[in-house]
Formats: sequence, structure tokens, C-alpha cells
Amino acid sequence: MKIFSDILYQVRIKKVIGSTNVAIEHLSMDSRTVRPFSVFIAVRGTQVDGHDYIQSAIKSGAVAIVAESLPAELPKSIVGVEVQNSAEALGWLASNFYDNPSERLKLIGITGTNGKTTTTSLLFQLFRLMGKKVGLLSTVVNKINNKEIPSTHTTPNAIELNSLLNEMLDQGCTHCFMEVSSHAIHQHRVTGAHFSGAVFTNITHDHLDYHKTFNEYIKAKKGLFDMLPAGGFALVNNDNLHAESMIHNTKARKRSFGLKTMADYKAKVLESSFGGLQMMIDGQEFFTPMIGGFNASNLLAVYGVGIELGIEKMDLLTGMSTLQSVNGRFQHFRTPSNITAVVDYAHTPDALENVLKTIAGIRTGNEQVITVVGCGGDRDSSKRPLMAQIASDLSDRTIITSDNPRTEDPDAIIREMEAGLDPVQLKKNISISSRKEAIKLACTMAQKHDIILIAGKGHEKYQDIMGVKHPFDDLEIVKETLKNLDK
Repeated sequence: MKIFSDILYQVRIKKVIGSTNVAIEHLSMDSRTVRPFSVFIAVRGTQVDGHDYIQSAIKSGAVAIVAESLPAELPKSIVGVEVQNSAEALGWLASNFYDNPSERLKLIGITGTNGKTTTTSLLFQLFRLMGKKVGLLSTVVNKINNKEIPSTHTTPNAIELNSLLNEMLDQGCTHCFMEVSSHAIHQHRVTGAHFSGAVFTNITHDHLDYHKTFNEYIKAKKGLFDMLPAGGFALVNNDNLHAESMIHNTKARKRSFGLKTMADYKAKVLESSFGGLQMMIDGQEFFTPMIGGFNASNLLAVYGVGIELGIEKMDLLTGMSTLQSVNGRFQHFRTPSNITAVVDYAHTPDALENVLKTIAGIRTGNEQVITVVGCGGDRDSSKRPLMAQIASDLSDRTIITSDNPRTEDPDAIIREMEAGLDPVQLKKNISISSRKEAIKLACTMAQKHDIILIAGKGHEKYQDIMGVKHPFDDLEIVKETLKNLDK
């Protein structure tokens, strides 16, 4: 049990009604989870406004309300705190409620359009291999040492975040590697968090349905680096044009990595195949079973973080050589008839181009590349024609299909993708709204030595159609289909 006044540190308060010297046991931003002795924080979301549920929270036992606009009348037993920004206040309240757990371990945030999941997961793997107790917060899964906790968002809300960090401390964790999305930064989910370091992987076309302009998207990402303390580090990918703008005015020490440009941490790909990458990192040859230039960049980011956190170079490279790719990120297998299938989460133009260029760098030229690709519904629609163009330009055959249509008509999304194709590209494209049938068709079209890329969903085990998540696994479907064809 805590006293409400003790967790108001750093909250920008406009007005207080009643005494904050009241006992509290719980924080909630969802009136359905309110219980006796709760503080209810009314946050204005993209779909729901928490202010509409203040009375419901009071009926469920809330003893304090934090809101941007308090009701005209509150019961005398209820404390009301009016704040400048409820979402920002929630970040500080949650951090203070859990005794600022991010200050008691090394929290490393990774942000960027692509590469966040892979980089955080590789860092988690690496530090576990080195015998450290570590936490992971990612799109795919959250982990506390060997314990797995389902992940619902790339970055949890402020209450879940601080609760998880607190649990990590209880389990002896010294480090946590965390994906930080632009949405999370903009929505103050990481307000109050103390980052020991941050990594910028890249920034490309995505999330303009939310941020509206590319400059606003960049500004959101930069917010992570603006938060860093003087004792932390800011590690950026110098191969991306926006690296310098990310660390402009940061208090942290500035470090960089790059495959193509001058940087503090340098690497070069010596050889690339479906067997892995032979690389040179800071003058030392290094082999990894991971594939592609984008993974070379991710590994270099891991190397930079490791050095910044005090790991010896050879210990770091030895550990890195055993790291395994993340589920759904260039996950591939070869059939007895020598057809190679690749499943990848690539759902942005840049990510799709990177995967297809990696395949182009490995292929001999005597095989077909058949790409199955779609675009998600209720998301940035401006990238749809571009995704189709990239798939067509870098593949021999393309099959445009459904991704997660959500509340949109899958056929309408497909038509928007097709609008980006010229007559020549259209001739080598087939459109099928059923994703399962599209994958099956790609398998039947493939001949010996051909390469099938199934892009967009990666690790996901569902397909979201009209708010219902139906079981769906790209990898299982392509494996089963090719197995049956090999019989």
C-alpha cells in the first residue's frame, strides 16, 4: 500500500480536489480493472476516451481520479487531480508507484522502422548466453530470463511496462532490452522511464496513418534520444540519412555504426549465402548463420551495444557467432526437391526491398523468385502501390494477396496495390484474396531451385479479419504444402 501524494512526483498538476494523503494499492487506465483503493487515470486514446468512464471507475472502488478534465462534482471521498496531459501523468505515476524500476537496471531501448525485434532479441540471447539475468520487451514476446509472457503491443502501456520491469528486478535481472515504437513515444508510454542507452536502426516509410507526416514520424522517434541522460549512450545507424537528426541535442554520448559509412563501429560483409554471413567487424573476421545485409546491420548494432555495456570484444564476437535468427525474420528452409521458402515479417517498402535484395545477392540467376505479398488494413495505405512495385521489380512472379485486412475489404486493398503496377508488371502478377490459396499457388508454381518469399506476417500465428483473429501461420502452411507436393 502506498500514499497517493508519494507517487505524484514529476506530474504536471493543474488542480487538486480533496486530500492526496490517501492510501492506494493499484493503478488503472481501464475502468474494467478498477478495484477498491485504485487510482483511475483517464487517458484520451485513439479509439476510447477514458474521461467517459470516470463514474464507472468510482463505482468500482477508485479512491482517486487523475484526468485532464474532472467532473463538475466528485464525491467527497474521492480525490481529484487535474493534469496537463493524462498520458504523460500516467508514465510518471506508474514509474513512481513501482519505485522507479528502470533506474535500478540497465534499460536499453531500440527504435527504428525495421530491425527493432531482431536487435532486441539478439541482445537478449547474447546476454543470456553470457550467464546474465535479462529481460526482453518485444513485438513477438516478453521475457524475464526463461519465463515467457505474451506480448500484445510492441511497447507495453506505462503500467504494464513498470510492472514488468519491477518483476524483472525481483527475478534478479540486471539488463532489459526493449523495443520502443514511435506510437509508444508519442503516447507517453515510456514517459518516466530511465534509459541507460538507446539504438536507432533506421527510419523509412511507415505509420503515416498515425503520424500523418514523415517529419512527425521522425520527431516521435527522436523523442527517445531526447530522454537519454548524460551518462547514457546514443547509438545510431550512420547508413541512414536521419541518424544525425536523431541525436541532435541529446545529452548522451554519441556513438555510431555502419556498413557503408564512416562510423565508430564498422563492419563489412565478405560473403553471403543461405548458410549465413562471413563478416569483418572492427578488423576481426566473424561468421554468423544469420542471413542478409539487414542482419549484418542488426548484428553490428548488437556489437556496438555490447561494447558500450563493457563486454570484451572477443567475448562479444564469440557469443554473437552462435546467435539464431528470430522467428519470422528471414526464416527459411529447403525441401528435398531444392525449393527454398523464406518467411519474413517485411511489411514496409524498405524491409521488403532489403529481403528481396538479399535473395538477389544469393541466387544464381537460374531460378525464379516468387513473392507472395499483401498489405494490412486500417494502416498507412500510401505504401500499398509501392510495396507491389518493389515486389514486382525484384521478383520473377508476384502474387498479391490479403495480409491482415482488419476492417477493410481485402479486394479493395489488393486493387490499391495493383494500382502501382505498370502493364508489364501486371502481366507477371496474380492476385488472390485468400492468403492460404496464394501460398499454395506459389508452391505449385515453384520448380527445382526456385525461391518462394512469403512476406508481411512473419511470426504472427493469426489473420485479423473484421476484428477476429483466425489461426493462420505462413510457415506452417508453406511447409505443409511443399511437403505434400514432394510426396
